[in-house]
Amino acid sequence: MDAHRFTCRVYYEDTDLAGIVYYANYLKFIERARSEWVRELGLDQRALKESEGAVFAVRRVEADYLSPARFDDLLCVTTTVHHATPARLTLDQEVRRDETLLFRARVTLVMLDATGRPRRLPERLRRLAESGAPARNREEARQASGQDAPRRPAASPAPASPHSRAG
Repeated sequence: MDAHRFTCRVYYEDTDLAGIVYYANYLKFIERARSEWVRELGLDQRALKESEGAVFAVRRVEADYLSPARFDDLLCVTTTVHHATPARLTLDQEVRRDETLLFRARVTLVMLDATGRPRRLPERLRRLAESGAPARNREEARQASGQDAPRRPAASPAPASPHSRAG
């Protein structure tokens, strides 16, 4: 499977007194990359939570800080599936500046039900994550998430502007 790539810039707020990225902010960078990876797979986390009360949770993170990133650096976060089981996904994530590896982590994700208890990943979701292929359409994404068709409120007409003229 090809790695998913996510680009982010280091802002002043991401740095510490020494002018380098504060260590905990790497976890933010890789979280954002995972969120975009899931979105690009076509998985609707909000719909999964609303219909089944199921949410992803980080169970474990093993991280290595190898070299500092600094203000205004452009970083690339790659995400690949290391291993998938019916109950968890283990991802490898790396943060690079150009070709320099700055940070790497192995992240284990599990799924929890509405009561906070572990539950199995939907089979189609696991297969989709293993393949890394984006969902072909919204219907496939809903099936991968174990969803029924989304429930959306009926659109209401926009209120008429007091400045509009019939004409």
